[in-house]
Order: sequence, then C-alpha cells, then structure tokens
Amino acid sequence: MSTFMANKANIERKWYVIDAAGKPLGKTAVIAADLLRGKNKVTYTPHADCGDNVIVINAGQAVLTGKKGEQKIYRHHSGWVGGLKETPYRILMQEKPEVAMRVAVRGMLPKNIVGKDSLKRLHIYADANHEHGAQQPIAAE
Repeated sequence: MSTFMANKANIERKWYVIDAAGKPLGKTAVIAADLLRGKNKVTYTPHADCGDNVIVINAGQAVLTGKKGEQKIYRHHSGWVGGLKETPYRILMQEKPEVAMRVAVRGMLPKNIVGKDSLKRLHIYADANHEHGAQQPIAAE
C-alpha cells in the first residue's frame, strides 16, 4: 500500500460559489480558505496546491460581529517614513468589501508559495453578479 501524493498531473479543480450575504466575514473566509487549500478532498496533500476555484458573492453584505466595526483596523504601510495608513473595518466594508474579504482569506492561507497560488483562484464580488457562469459553480456551505 502506498500513500497518494497529489501533483499537477492528477489534480481536478472544481468551481464553488459562496454567498456571504448576512453571514459573518470570518466564517465565510474559513469556508473559502478550506476550499482553496483543498482540505475538503480525500486527496489533500499539504505541500501541493490541490484546491478548487472559489467565487464569493455579496461580499458587501457580510457582517462583522460584536464591536469589530468600530475597533478593528486595517493597516498597511507604503514603506516610506510616515507611510502607515489606517482604515477602520466599518469604512473598508462600505468602500471596498472585496479587499476586506481578500485580507481575511489571505490570513487563513499558508504564508508560502502554496498560499500565494491558492489566492489567485479566489474571485470576490461585492454584489450577486459574477462572470463565471460558464464554469457552472456549485453552491458551497
């Protein structure tokens, strides 16, 4: 008996769609990260990129629980002196909900080339319209 190891030749990718309307941002991000990594598959291999493609719709209607809307802050730095930019998550969710969802999913993926390649298969839309109907995505929950 031998252990199965996934590689590029034997990976089969599916398309999943996740509706984030009225659901917590973090719980939606967990589902997306697991699908991107391929943890729902029997053939999951940690060092291989064997995940699926994920479409997140209605990202603008995802909710933040508790006081996260006022207390949680999105920070990024330009690399220059005084280049720290801070935005409260409440404002980020109103202006760019796709960025808030992408940051949440990226934090749940591994910090290596597998995580970077997995994030390329994530497609986020603020509303219910998406352009991936030809791929016939399956509803994931």
